[in-house]
This record gives sequence, C-alpha cells and structure tokens, in this order.
Amino acid sequence: MRAWTWIAAFSDANWGFGLRAGLIALAAALLATLLDPLLGHAISCLSLGGFHFGKTLSTVARLWMVASFFGFLAVESVGAMEWLTNVAARLLPHSGAVAGGFSPSRRTFFQYAAVLAGGFPFLAATYGFAAGRLRYTIERVDVPVANLPPELDGLRMAQLSDIHIGDYMPPREIARAVDMANELQPDIAFVTGDFVSSEGDPLDACITELSRLHAPLGVWGCNGNHEIYAGVEGEAERLFREKGMRLLRAANAVVEHQGGRFNLLGVDYQRDHMTSGERTGPMLREIEPLIRRDMPNILLSHNPNSFRRAAELGIELSLAGHTHGGQVKFEIVDHSVSPARLITPFVAGLYRLPMNGHAGVAPEIQANGLDQAALYVNRGLGTFGFPVRIGVPPEITLLTLRRA
Repeated sequence: MRAWTWIAAFSDANWGFGLRAGLIALAAALLATLLDPLLGHAISCLSLGGFHFGKTLSTVARLWMVASFFGFLAVESVGAMEWLTNVAARLLPHSGAVAGGFSPSRRTFFQYAAVLAGGFPFLAATYGFAAGRLRYTIERVDVPVANLPPELDGLRMAQLSDIHIGDYMPPREIARAVDMANELQPDIAFVTGDFVSSEGDPLDACITELSRLHAPLGVWGCNGNHEIYAGVEGEAERLFREKGMRLLRAANAVVEHQGGRFNLLGVDYQRDHMTSGERTGPMLREIEPLIRRDMPNILLSHNPNSFRRAAELGIELSLAGHTHGGQVKFEIVDHSVSPARLITPFVAGLYRLPMNGHAGVAPEIQANGLDQAALYVNRGLGTFGFPVRIGVPPEITLLTLRRA
C-alpha cells in the first residue's frame, strides 16, 4: 500500500504504470506461491534449463510473507510509541519540544528505530532458513515413570518426530539425523509421525532413511496428521513392515528388556474434537482395552493434546510431536511466546499430570504424589508452512527412564 502511494509521486506516467504493473505482478506471485498446494504444486514445479526457479520463488515468497508480517508489526509498534511520546510532549510542560509537541530530533530517532525494527525480522528469517532449521540438537532427558520395574531403570529411548520430507528436508538431512540418533546407542527408537507434508512427497525415501536407525528393541512409530492429509496411513504401515520396523495403529506390543516389561501402544493422529464420522467419543477410545495394569504403558500419539486423556486412562508415559515447538519462539520478560500455544499447552519438552485410574501403584508412591503421568513433546526435525526455525532448533531426543 505504501509502495502504491509512493509510485503516485512519479511525474512520468510510463514509469508509474510500469512500477504499478510490477507491484501487481509481485503481489500475484506471492499469492500464487501461498496457494501452491491447492494448485497442485504447479508453481514450485516450474523450471527453466534445469534451474528450478519455482522452488526458489516459493522459498523467497514464504520468507517474505513471514518476515514482512512481523516487520509490519514492528514498524507499527514504533509508530505507536512515537505517537505516545508526541502526546506526552504536548501534555507535559518544559518538554523541550517546539510548538505542538513536535521535535525534529525525536522524529529522526523514531525513523531510525523503525528501519532497525522493520529490518530485524528479515535478518531473523534469513538466519532461521539458512542455519536455524538445520542446526540439529540432542536433548537428553531423564523421565521419572510411575510403577517402573527396576529392570527398566536406565532404559534409553531415542525419539525422532515430524520429519516432513520434501523440498526443505531432503533424504541426506534425514540421514544426518539418523546417524546422530545411532551415535546415542539407544535401546529402542521411536518416530512419532508426520513423515511427509502432503500428497506426492517421497514417503518411501523417508522411511528408507529411518530404517537405518539401530536399536536392539526395534524401531517403532505412529502416524501423524499429515499422513491423513496425504492419504498414506496404510502405505506408511506397509513400508514400516517391509523395512523391519513396526508402525502401531490402535495396537500394542509387550516389550521386554533385562527381564522387565512394558506395554507399548500406538495410535493414528487423534483429532482434538473426536466427533466426526465414525470416530466419535473421546480421544484414545480405540486403545482403552489394550492398556495393561500389570506393567507400565508407553503411548506413541502424535498429538500432545491426547495427554490429558492418557493420564485419565492411567498411561504412565506419552511421546508426541506435532507442534514443532512453534518453529519460532521469543522470550519476553521471562515468558516464551510461541505460535504453538494457540493449539496446545504442551508445546515442547517434559510435562506431568496426575494419573487417574491406575491400579497397582504402591501406596507410598501415591502418598508422595509420584503417581503422575509424563509426556514428552519432541520439537521435530522438519518445518511446515514457512521453512524457518528461530529459537526452536530441530531435535533428536534421548529419553532415559527412571523409577519415580
């Protein structure tokens, strides 16, 4: 809008027409790239002489949209601050301002402040794309588990989540994450959903790389919401089985380690409002008969919002992903601000809730409040929507079980 107004100042009509036509073309290109998934990825598939300029255009447009949005908010915030200071200058005597509360030096200061504030999101988005989304981190977390047999104390579990193979997550990057996970020497490995982003993404290549995970107790997984969108829930299960892994879909398996046993459960993506079609009723309804009372239960459920229901059912530990940690996080006065908080209170990391309906927990554990369900939310490896991570690095998790 400001560019359109600025162009009106040109005295040459031909220049004005050309610049406005270019501005309209730029806006159309931005809109087209945002709607690319609905257009069958026609924009991102454009190429010329072997150069895939469609993917480049899509990347630039996505970065521009997220950076310009936050840049706009930053510039408007500076403008609001300037307006407030001008009002205060008019109301306060001896403020040092000229008539009407206007101060040239104050105007210059806020002009520079607006440039700096508006430019920062572009620098941050560039960093988040070029470096932040590829800076894999290893999170080592001890998880106290109620009713854990002593034989399972110290069990090491690797977790990957939200791979989103595609333009911004090629197989070589998945291989790098798998190699990092293997170096942790886990006893068992989990992958908690979202192998792809949309229909047509190379699911086979993703699962082939994941099959390189090494763990004596096997590699297990569950589907995410993007497997539903892509229509590949059954295909993912088949590929897991072909590669010697197992994808749990409303199923369970008893896993034994050094004489101790736990009940491993897995479900497809649990919708936040399970009230449509055949899937009516509360979350996790399909696995209620599979929960064991004679051993700990570990649940693979992509959506962390199933945690409250899992705690009600007496499931000791849930592993989830889905949020990507919000992909962007800012710290403001000791409070973290993340877009993921709009969809869940379980953004990333370890959470605890009182566990109900659990029989077999020792009275002394109940008396000390240690009969709590645990949830770990993995920040994921890939991105979706905007290929940027700022303050939320991609994660490979090593969870170590501890007796509560």
